[in-house]
Amino acid sequence: MSDKKRRHRHKKFDGKSFIILPIIFLFGTYLVLYLALAPSFSTIFSAAGMFFSDNKKDYSTEYENIFVPVSENSTLPTVTKEDKKTYVKNDAVEYPNYGNQFGELIIEECGIDNKLFFGDGEVALRNGVGIYNGSFIPGYGGTILVAGHNNTYFNGLKYAEKGQTVVIRTSYGNYEYRITGTAVKKATDRTAYDLNAGYENLIMYTCYPFDELGLTDYRFFVYTELVSGAPIDKSTGEGE
Repeated sequence: MSDKKRRHRHKKFDGKSFIILPIIFLFGTYLVLYLALAPSFSTIFSAAGMFFSDNKKDYSTEYENIFVPVSENSTLPTVTKEDKKTYVKNDAVEYPNYGNQFGELIIEECGIDNKLFFGDGEVALRNGVGIYNGSFIPGYGGTILVAGHNNTYFNGLKYAEKGQTVVIRTSYGNYEYRITGTAVKKATDRTAYDLNAGYENLIMYTCYPFDELGLTDYRFFVYTELVSGAPIDKSTGEGE
């Protein structure tokens, strides 16, 4: 093969290399970055979901409604115990399963009148507000931690003020709470609530600032104290 033909072939290969090698380099760089960063992104998004929801994403729209309103200040069968208090009989309460609507949460001064779900998964928060299932239901004598989206069902919390009344209606009775204060806390601040409190209290929270889309770094909390509502007798059949 002549030197002239050999030089011509080298020029053709050099031209192809000029195009192909950068493409291979870019693809290789992208692949290395993806393999290195994918676990981190997965961890970040998983942690972000934990800040607002206690369950995996559920894109279904169906849920079971077990809520049957009772008349004002009335309950299911009750029992009076040694402490002279009237309790709702435990075996007369239909306990909700995760994802059930089992009540309503109302704050008239804030324009809030929402369906109340047990669990704060995707379906619950698209249709109303939800109780974190690591907390308690009304009447059980512990902390009730309720979540809702800041641009929909809990948008009205921005009007919350000390002294306002919060009503939770369930199939086993109606419960009234009084707002004692509000606070803005970091999303990671676990001191914002006490799930081991030995008394009944309702805490509502949402992303902050209000009307901002997506997860934010802060949460707006509304704290309340129990005013009225019969506690649940946790000992089945006792008092009969």
